[in-house]
Amino acid sequence: IEREPRGPITQVDWEQFLRRWATDYSLLGSNRTRLYLEPRGISAMLDRLRTYGGQYAVSGSLAAHTVAPEASAVLAVIYVSSLEAAGDLDLRPTDTGGNVMLVQPFPSARGTQSLAPFLRTRSIDGLEYVALSQAVVDLLTSPGRGPSEAEALIEWMKANEDAWRIA
Repeated sequence: IEREPRGPITQVDWEQFLRRWATDYSLLGSNRTRLYLEPRGISAMLDRLRTYGGQYAVSGSLAAHTVAPEASAVLAVIYVSSLEAAGDLDLRPTDTGGNVMLVQPFPSARGTQSLAPFLRTRSIDGLEYVALSQAVVDLLTSPGRGPSEAEALIEWMKANEDAWRIA
């Protein structure tokens, strides 16, 4: 980050900023998470989210796929304000074989719930997705193919800065 002396920020190396964020943050370690099964599949879960009245934001592979599709998503990662949302979304708790992970942000240093995943969301086809920056960090800190999906998303972001960066 570059800034004028005692002045505004003038330049940000956003890629290095995201990579640095990922060293202090972890999708699984920085939030409350729970694995669920939606027996009818991820598409059925997304259809249900379109009419869900609570606060949510889709992250992970599904968020990355909105701009840089890799392989098919096998896990829907969804931020919610409370894991109680599982009941409203008719999800079945499971320890293995789940296809939906609900993520509740831990409280911030001020004792209030972190709002970061719910800021600058993107609405696409009736669904709310996290900001691409949040999706990158979630994928970088995810197990499995998450880091490679994050790299593909970063490459798309480099090639399309005008499509996602806020002036």
